[in-house]
Amino acid sequence: MVVEAFEVCAVPFNSDGWGPPDASDVSSSASSTSVAAANLLPHVPFASFSRSEKLGRVADWTRNLSNPSNRPHTGSKSDPSAVFDYSSFAIDEGFGLTSSGNNPDDDAAFRLVDGKPPPRPKFGPKWRFNPHRNWNQLPQRRDEEVEAKKRDAEKDRARRDRLYNLNNRNNVQYQRREAAAYKSSVDIQPEWNMLEQIPFSSFSKLSFSVQEPEDLLLCGGLEYYNRVYDRITPKNERRLERFKNKNFFKVTTSDDPVIRRLAKEDKATVFATDAILAALMCAPRSVYSWDIVIHRVGSKLFFDKRDGSQLDLLSVHETSQEPLPEAKEDINSAYALGVEAAFINQNFSQQVLVRDGKKETFDEANPFANEGDEIASVAYRYRRWKLDDDMHLVARCELQSVVDLNNQRSFLTLNALNEFDPKYSGVDWRQKLETQRGAVLANELKNNGNKLAKWTAQAMLANADMMKIGFVSRVHPRDHFNHVMLSVLGYKPKDFAGQINLNTLNMWGIVKSIVDLCMKLKEGKYVLVKDPSKPQVRIYEVPSDAFENDYVEEPLPEDEQVKPHEENAEGAEASVANETEDEKADEAQA
Repeated sequence: MVVEAFEVCAVPFNSDGWGPPDASDVSSSASSTSVAAANLLPHVPFASFSRSEKLGRVADWTRNLSNPSNRPHTGSKSDPSAVFDYSSFAIDEGFGLTSSGNNPDDDAAFRLVDGKPPPRPKFGPKWRFNPHRNWNQLPQRRDEEVEAKKRDAEKDRARRDRLYNLNNRNNVQYQRREAAAYKSSVDIQPEWNMLEQIPFSSFSKLSFSVQEPEDLLLCGGLEYYNRVYDRITPKNERRLERFKNKNFFKVTTSDDPVIRRLAKEDKATVFATDAILAALMCAPRSVYSWDIVIHRVGSKLFFDKRDGSQLDLLSVHETSQEPLPEAKEDINSAYALGVEAAFINQNFSQQVLVRDGKKETFDEANPFANEGDEIASVAYRYRRWKLDDDMHLVARCELQSVVDLNNQRSFLTLNALNEFDPKYSGVDWRQKLETQRGAVLANELKNNGNKLAKWTAQAMLANADMMKIGFVSRVHPRDHFNHVMLSVLGYKPKDFAGQINLNTLNMWGIVKSIVDLCMKLKEGKYVLVKDPSKPQVRIYEVPSDAFENDYVEEPLPEDEQVKPHEENAEGAEASVANETEDEKADEAQA
């Protein structure tokens, strides 16, 4: 067996550091170039380094070389599929393996191969790979791309709105409606002088405790309540009747003969009605605009309302998030619903009474009725509160009925909530009222919180033992003339005030602060107006003849006026001359 000789190549020992020794340390028998070349691995570049230097990556295994166009141009003539990029390294000129021709500028071309992806920008569009992109096409201008994207976005938005309106055309509850712009209850004239502006936020911290009031007088007559209506349910509803022959009086404070008499007798300093006081007490809950006329006469203060004021109507859906239609001719507008609610309350307060002619009479008759008038069941209780040592308040409070409970006479107030369209309120009374009364009442507190608070305040001012609330609905949502009674619930005013978070101390604190503010004014006429768009009230100084002649008849055009004959014209001129002569004679006698 022949064994071939195995030659062991010379491995020089480097006593000064790591790796092969430098060419200068090698024996002179071998040339530096041959020794260095023998110690190098094939196809592996070598660069001298020290132990303190940081090493980069020698090979980049993450390079994507499948697409030749993506390969970075290095100027190397080596195999493009090779893992190592020889052109990126500067070989020590002592080895003689570089093709740079011992050019020292090639040392600056040294770089470490980094496989980390380039950092993505934190802001801006996130570009994605598009396989359908045409690389030969020139890129568009930036502004053209932006405009094209805007046009596409507008088309998408228009398409979504079109589909939304198509799907929700018949759904009133979920239609997107703009917030209604409420109008002021009174036209603010330019000559009016604004004296005070009070935000509602200042009312929340007010508190005032009053003593038990004193009953001065009780006028009118009350009919007894029919308890049969307490058993009404949506299944055995009752038709709401109309009482056209009944007379209902909405007399302001200064026109009340009893209050005038009490003012002459100097019984109090401040005079008002329960409706006006309730509007002041519940002012922070109000959304619609309202106004109160203030008369400062000597040391007296009168809170009045205008004829046809917003206080004579009942607000509907006032505190709801869904605004009502603004068109006044719409049956579901705020004004139309207010008129409808006022008539419903009047008819409801007379239908739930016992019609046997039995009536509870008091000290005096109705001060506003004439002989022979058919008067609605109502009693006026004139009560006096002490606001200060030198200040008392007298208010006229209303009661609608009386009932015998445990052989005791109890006074009632009668009011009615009206349902006009279940799509607006979100709760169908005919389905929920019998099984979920709490949910129906909570929904009404959300939509008509101000109205319920004012009813509770009026019942507490009148010292009513019970407040009856009826639930009246339309026969059909589009029929605002015919109604049915679905249920009648009774509450004690103080207990109901606790349920709706109505604080008595805060109510009287608001009244006391406004009274103190008005007592500092000089004699004259003022108006307190709730701002239609902001939660605040303003006090204006107005002329003495303001609100007296609200209706001004506009003259007809000249071509439509009826011209008298010549004889009639001469007779008219003669009559005018006689009238002027008579006036002059009267002035002379005076």
